[in-house]
Formats: sequence, structure tokens, C-alpha cells
Amino acid sequence: MAINGHEFVMNKKIAVILPVYKKDKIEYLRLAVESIVMQSYRDSHLYIGVDGPVGDDLADYLKHLEKQRQISVVWFAENRGLACVLNDLLDVCFKEGYEYIARMDADDISKTDRFEKQMAYLEAHPEIDVVGGAINEIDEEGKNRGKTIVYPAGPKECREFFSKRNPHAHPAVLFGKSFFDKLNGKKYRSEYRQNQDTMLWYDGMMAGTKHANIHDVVLNFRMTDAMFKKRRNGWAFAKKQFKDRLMINKGLGYGFGADVYGFAMFCMLVSPVWVKKIAYRVLR
Repeated sequence: MAINGHEFVMNKKIAVILPVYKKDKIEYLRLAVESIVMQSYRDSHLYIGVDGPVGDDLADYLKHLEKQRQISVVWFAENRGLACVLNDLLDVCFKEGYEYIARMDADDISKTDRFEKQMAYLEAHPEIDVVGGAINEIDEEGKNRGKTIVYPAGPKECREFFSKRNPHAHPAVLFGKSFFDKLNGKKYRSEYRQNQDTMLWYDGMMAGTKHANIHDVVLNFRMTDAMFKKRRNGWAFAKKQFKDRLMINKGLGYGFGADVYGFAMFCMLVSPVWVKKIAYRVLR
């Protein structure tokens, strides 16, 4: 097969890790799962990690899924948070010998050719440890919100971009195992209930990981009001994020300008929801 002039063989298996918890909607999860099993890059296996107890309907659907050859469901008795589930799924993938591991969320939809394009990129750029891609925003009903976010292309651009915002959309990335090898056994910081991805990018860059994104849209990213009302709200969350941002800026040498931007983000996070929505459209 040739993509952008590069020949590669689809014989390297991808593990896809997808966490689920009790508040995830079955109709969203179904679309997410279908978008993985219907990939044009056929050599992949989906690992679903269930973070604690779930309702009967969701449990029944997950039990149906685990009967499929291409899907494994890993059940965890307690709700411990996203980072813990991702770390346990990574351990499963490492034990199974996977060299490529993709992220996916239960409410997003991957483009059918996502893995095909991302694997082609990694094959052509073996120095890259993690590749993401552009995302297209959809609403609760799956309708296009008219916004596409294109992330920086190469390692230098990703590092510079991280002085203000994350260099990838987390559910849109494909890791090479080299990313975690460079972390010497470290994975997601399990103490983080939010911003696990931000800290992973920081730990990775401090360890010398190389980041990139392809220009093509690889994922339909679902935006909901809950993302503004809950995940991006509250003094405690805002203060913790600002403290982390100052640490990141110091560690990666971003300087005073990045601190000022971090404070502006703090002010946005403690603002009313309608202000957050406006700021999100302007700043992303």
C-alpha cells in the first residue's frame, strides 16, 4: 500500500485502549466502538477498560462486545479514575507485546482511515514516539459544530505549542511503545483525575519524546455542555491547573510569557460558563 508516496505493509498490530465508566452513554459508545472495528487498517484489537460498577444496560452491551474476536473487555471492581484504567490497559498491551497503542474515548468517533494514516506516518518517521491529528468537533446529537482544530506538525512545533496548550487531542493519538520506553516505566500520573494527558505530555517531553500530528482530520470529537460545566469549572481545578502550568513552564523553559498566558487561562476557568464557551472558540 502507498500513502503520500510511502510504501508500507499493514502487518503491525495496534492495541486500542478505551476507558468506560457508568455515565457513558451506550449510543455514543456504540458509535465509538464501530469506528474502531471498521477501520481500513484491519490489524487492531480494542481493549475496553470498565472503571467500576456500571448500569445493567451498559453492562449487557459490554458483555455483548466481549464476545467479539476483535474486542476484549477488562472489568475493574472499583471506580479509580481515568489514569488508573489507562495504566492498567497499557500494562495489558505491554504484556501482549504491542508496539503501537492508540487512544480512544467512549463518546468520540474515529475516521475510518485514522489508523491507516497514522501508521503510515510513523513508518515514514521512525523517530516520532506519538502522532495525533486534526479533530472535527460534533455536538451531543453528532452534528458538525463547524470547527476543526489542527495541531502542530512536528516535534519543534509541538514543543513550542505546549507553552500554551496541549500539543495533541488525547483521544486522537497513536503511541509507539518507544514513548513509554523513554519514560522508564512511568505512565499516566494516577493521582490526576483531570489533565492526565497534559502531565503525560510534560513527562514525555522532559524525557525526550518526539511528538507530531498529521494535518488530516482523524477524529470527530464530541463537545458537550458537561465539558464546560464540570470538567472546566471550579476554583480548585483552576488553581491546580495554574500550579501545574507554572511547573511545566519552568521545567521546559518556556519563560514569563507562558506564565502570563497560564494566568489568563486561570481567569477563564473561574469565569461563568458562557464566558468559557466564548473563550474556547477564540483560543482553540
